Amino acid sequence: MPEISRFLGIIIRMYLREHAPPHFHAEYGEYEITVDIKTGIVTGRFPRRALSAVLDWYVLHQEELMANWQAAIDRKPLSKIEPLE
Repeated sequence: MPEISRFLGIIIRMYLREHAPPHFHAEYGEYEITVDIKTGIVTGRFPRRALSAVLDWYVLHQEELMANWQAAIDRKPLSKIEPLE
């Protein structure tokens, strides 16, 4: 699963052969969540501060995430996305 971003100890990944709806995975220690790119709906558990950081990052990069989703569907390389600063 390619890593597309990393910040504050959080790793953001997207599978190459993924299923709908468009989403990405975030890992923080033993925690993992999935975030729907279109709606922002979160599945899984994350510490509050880490979740807030992921959602802030998601809002800033939603278009890039959709472009990566399409690349994954087309089986093309995914682009790195700037970390949250």
